[in-house]
Amino acid sequence: MPEAVALSPAEAAAQEALDQMFQCIHERRNFRLEAGAGAGKTYSLVKALQRIIDDEGPELIRRHQKLACITYTNVATDEVTKRTDGHPAIQASTIHSFCWELCKNFQSILRQEVLKIPRLNEKIEEAGGIGGQRVGYDLGHRRVTEEEILLHHDDMLKLMVALLELPKFRRILTARFPVIFVDEYQDTDAEFANSLIQNFVDAREGPLIGLFGDSWQKIYRTGAGAIEHDNLHPIGKEANFRSVLAVVDVLNRIRPDLPQEVSDPAATGTVKVYHSNNFGGQRQTGGHWGGDLPAEDAHAYLTALREQLTNSGWDFSPRKTKILMLTHSILAAEQNYRQILDVFEFNDSLFQKEDPHIAFFADTVEPACAAFAAGKFGEMFSVIGRKVGRLTNMADKRAWARNMQRLVKLREAGTIGEVIDLLKETRRPRLPDAVMRTERRLAEAGREEIDESRTLRQIEKLRPLPYTELISLAEFINDHTPFSTKHGVKGAEFENVLVVFGRGWNQYNWNQFLEWFPDRYPANKEDSYVRNRNLFYVACSRPRKNLSLLFTQELSADALNTLEEWFGPENISDFIPG
Repeated sequence: MPEAVALSPAEAAAQEALDQMFQCIHERRNFRLEAGAGAGKTYSLVKALQRIIDDEGPELIRRHQKLACITYTNVATDEVTKRTDGHPAIQASTIHSFCWELCKNFQSILRQEVLKIPRLNEKIEEAGGIGGQRVGYDLGHRRVTEEEILLHHDDMLKLMVALLELPKFRRILTARFPVIFVDEYQDTDAEFANSLIQNFVDAREGPLIGLFGDSWQKIYRTGAGAIEHDNLHPIGKEANFRSVLAVVDVLNRIRPDLPQEVSDPAATGTVKVYHSNNFGGQRQTGGHWGGDLPAEDAHAYLTALREQLTNSGWDFSPRKTKILMLTHSILAAEQNYRQILDVFEFNDSLFQKEDPHIAFFADTVEPACAAFAAGKFGEMFSVIGRKVGRLTNMADKRAWARNMQRLVKLREAGTIGEVIDLLKETRRPRLPDAVMRTERRLAEAGREEIDESRTLRQIEKLRPLPYTELISLAEFINDHTPFSTKHGVKGAEFENVLVVFGRGWNQYNWNQFLEWFPDRYPANKEDSYVRNRNLFYVACSRPRKNLSLLFTQELSADALNTLEEWFGPENISDFIPG
């Protein structure tokens, strides 16, 4: 017989958690799987689904029942569906899709409940009151007409919570979904999560409830956070398949109640802390920035540390390393697109490329110019796509080359408006219809119309800015730089991570958090403490191999003592740019 392969420490810990989870499923006991950073939460979720399908799949299909797997994002939904081979007895969907599928047939009750939602009721009254309209949910935008009442995302969840109070609704839900698994439970809407607990877990009836997530990775203001209940069996997955022992040892000191085992105890890496306490100049003041280095000095510290880490072997290419900073405004200043950030009222207009101008420059102009500059003409035309038209002769090709050369040159010295005007003239590449419509509206509009339109105001302010800022912005949003916000890397991992801990947002004060750790915070400051703790934990748990922290905020003796307990005094140094 072949010898059994010994499990690694992480594999053994993971198997123990799986065994506990399978036992809960077999006994129909509600459970919560707490999977820390790098533990493999999704793997456990898929294993739970597969176990039930193996044991009960044919019977579930015969009874027209399904396992509900509620995910936080569409990406997660697709991943679960893929890893369970699209099994017909598994319904993986986002919370909004799941809730609407159950609620949509209760139209008479929905028409009563929408009146209890103030912002929706206001629109209903403006439209002449409620009648026999159909309550609908599509894009998540509120709208009321004579025929329909369209719900906002938040409205959908409030209605689901209201319907869960009805015994008949709960019976229907249980009959359709005898098992409900919730992925990323800590980020799930708090009212919905509480309703599941009160109506099913507390009552010891209804579907089997399984929660998968990590309360320490709740980093957004909304969400349920930690969920505990006597009827909810806690299972700690004490494994880390991501990070080397040096990093995991730090995480275990920060979080001793969920100690993790590593996959390869022999794998090496580094953990280092650099602080700026010996800075001799005047630090910033005020609620947002108090105690931090001035912006130019913070930039100098980061630049010098990057150089030092590069010399020690770090590769700062985006695929290898991430530099994490607190806010988009700090990142914009560091990467030279601060003026563009100030133009737009909502970050998603930029970073999700919701604004047509930004999307065109980031997805077409910049990739096309990069391909042209590299002599990759096939790639350039592939990026531009059908906007090219037919190149029937050498003259057409030469005209394209001349116009692209003009564009590449103007990008370096001109304004965003000058680049737009050049593209209007050359049509190489052609401006999208959405961009042209806005440009025409802006050209024809008077002052009053511009002031009343957010889109026109923003584009008017965008045009005079240097196009070099847009080049920098496109590099960032297309993930061609090593920079990210701390919030933006949840769930991701990289070989090396450099985290910059400074101020810039009054919700976060790292010196105060370190002074308060582990339980020295005032009674009325628990939310603030948890918010800082969780983001610190998420940032420090991203690297596979090397972790470095740079504190541009001044640290007290108590704060430094906390860091010494976590990282060891030998790994902490006062950094001074050379």
